Amino acid sequence: MRIGIMGVGRIGALHAETLHSLGEVEELIIVDADTARARRVASSMGVSWAENAERLLHNDVDGLVIATPTDTHAALISAAVKAGITVFCEKPVATDVAGTREVVRQVEKSGAQVQVGFQRRFDVGFVSAREQVQARKLGWLHTIRAGTLDPAPPPPSYIASSGGIFRDCSVHDVDAVRWVTGQDVRMVYASGSNRGADYFLEAGDVDTAAALLTLEDDTLALISATRYNAAGYDVRLELLGSEGSISVGLDDRLPLRSTEPGVTWPAGTAYANFLDRFSNAYVAELQAFVDLVGGRIANPCSPADALETFYVAEACELSRRENRAVTLKEVRL
Repeated sequence: MRIGIMGVGRIGALHAETLHSLGEVEELIIVDADTARARRVASSMGVSWAENAERLLHNDVDGLVIATPTDTHAALISAAVKAGITVFCEKPVATDVAGTREVVRQVEKSGAQVQVGFQRRFDVGFVSAREQVQARKLGWLHTIRAGTLDPAPPPPSYIASSGGIFRDCSVHDVDAVRWVTGQDVRMVYASGSNRGADYFLEAGDVDTAAALLTLEDDTLALISATRYNAAGYDVRLELLGSEGSISVGLDDRLPLRSTEPGVTWPAGTAYANFLDRFSNAYVAELQAFVDLVGGRIANPCSPADALETFYVAEACELSRRENRAVTLKEVRL
């Protein structure tokens, strides 16, 4: 099959290398707003490149991977589905709820397939957790703890257009909670703080945040995030139930040390960043996309499903700003 990829920055370049390594991808075509970068990446892999999106979309590709800046996602998805092309797009599919709803409408009207990039759905630990919850091995859940702790903050230019810590960072934890439990969120209460660089406050954002989510079955999920976890990249999901408890992310590279005497675990080198932590998940995610293009699997994460997660992130941001509990009904209106 012929696959196009738009955007070969950090994550896009990784996706390009992964796609090039997959046996079913017979031809890979690269596009980037920086044509010099597109030529350079294409040349390094011995693949083709195109000058712009229009030329790529008229090049009879079977699938398209979108790894461009967020504000370009909606228009690129729209153009691709109109051309009948199966799409993989990094989250989010649009910059706001209204834009996301419009993408969902266009995709459903076209009948095309669009897979949204929530890579934790393909991490072996998260997959195992979902299976155990579905098999009722933990009994009924009472408490969930999930967090994404970045070792260092992104640059000011990124924060200014990121949409805020809940939409940009914690949205992955929200999606993991929804996907693993099979439950939607009914209500949120969120807060945040700024003790780091001034540019978070200047952008109307926070560098550290927390939220309490009440799920539809009354399970409580505690979400936390920070841009200042110098010990390393720390992503965990803990599920505590009436008959058992499990954790995703408790491996030898966990960036956390015990103060108990004689305890030396974990002894490995801490994860440096999300590419390091989820390298295998990114490969599995794109293999799933190739399978989706080939018609062998159902869509593992549609824009409609991603919209439900986006609603929760939106509710968290509203709650943080207004310092009150927010029901999901409010943001779905």
